[in-house]
Amino acid sequence: MSSESTAYDGSTCSVIDSLEQIGSQWRLIVLHDLQEEEKRFNELKRSTDASSRTLSRVLEDLQELGFVERRVEADSPIATYYSLTPKGESLRPVFGEIECWADEWL
Repeated sequence: MSSESTAYDGSTCSVIDSLEQIGSQWRLIVLHDLQEEEKRFNELKRSTDASSRTLSRVLEDLQELGFVERRVEADSPIATYYSLTPKGESLRPVFGEIECWADEWL
């Protein structure tokens, strides 16, 4: 075993940077859930089992990062829909690879 330290030195690493954007448990759950289709807030709340506060915060974060877009229909009652942007859609193969890995190793 080498005596040199192999710790992350803070230099730019695309894997670390990527995980900082999408790597929280709730962000991953919401991104994965939205791959199926556009969903209303309450549908996401039920399917993810997140609290309203947590889901609101995560959706705002994902919007700011450009992964999710929000659409409001002004009909009565007002409905808010969330869907993946092209940036969010580009994660489909990543989730597919993670699922394949999990099927084999977990």
